[in-house]
Amino acid sequence: MSLNDHRKDNGFSLINNVPLDIQVSFEFFPPKNSQMNERLWFAIQKLAPLSPRFVSVTYGAGGSTRKLTHETVVKIQKETDLTAAAHLTCVSASKEEVDDVAKNYWDSGIRHIVALRGDPPNKQKQFIPHPGGYKYASDLVLGLKKVGDFDISVAAYPEKHVEAKSKEDDLDNLKRKIDNGASRAITQFFFDPDIYLRFRDDAQKKGISVPLVPGLMPITNFEQNIKFAKSCGANIPDWLLNLFKGLEEGDEARKLISGSVAVEQVRRLVENGVNEFHFYTLNRPDLTFSICRVLGINSNQI
Repeated sequence: MSLNDHRKDNGFSLINNVPLDIQVSFEFFPPKNSQMNERLWFAIQKLAPLSPRFVSVTYGAGGSTRKLTHETVVKIQKETDLTAAAHLTCVSASKEEVDDVAKNYWDSGIRHIVALRGDPPNKQKQFIPHPGGYKYASDLVLGLKKVGDFDISVAAYPEKHVEAKSKEDDLDNLKRKIDNGASRAITQFFFDPDIYLRFRDDAQKKGISVPLVPGLMPITNFEQNIKFAKSCGANIPDWLLNLFKGLEEGDEARKLISGSVAVEQVRRLVENGVNEFHFYTLNRPDLTFSICRVLGINSNQI
């Protein structure tokens, strides 16, 4: 099939030379009340026709949403045609407790786990491993593989994890996770495509050959994005700050700029051979949906 045939079948892509095999995945968080539940399922229904590779559901700090995450993942798996992935962390649980959660997922038909060390609970300034728990995400990956032959995604940090001693140490940690059985790494969000491209080159030099899926967070709330970036060590470029400067009340302008920034980010990555993207949706689907339409992804189904 030629590119022109692809465009006839799947809609016109605004990005030139888009690979025919672009894949996307979406992250959601579990609802805490009925209103948030409605918002979650609206987001899922809005994005489902884009045929994502999988959709993942997050796990709160300290395991605070363990039950909600499990219920949401299982419901997605049973009531939709989507492949559901469950986040699972090492925080505040013994190995036996974590293994039991994983076994329950396996018994429920969940085959994909996003394995993370996890953030410390709100009152802790740093991560303290449970005395009988998994200490690192690399240990968790190894443990999960003993429970079942899960498809395991892990986290990667193009700008270095905030607790890592150096970028070199961070890459070594990523390689341990991959060597222990992870299938892919999903990156923390970033705004400068060159940061991801340099990270990809450095990872390849380390012998990391699994897919390094760029994690993208479309800017639905700029102030919230700044807070997220500070907490995880992601850089907010000056040019991005300047674009949003003075637009505190300009909702329409902010939406237009957010969309333009996201599309340009994707365009640069596509031009450099990236064909898979993971979107942190924050249960707000509209901008993610629009970006995927620009990519021409499955738009004939919508």
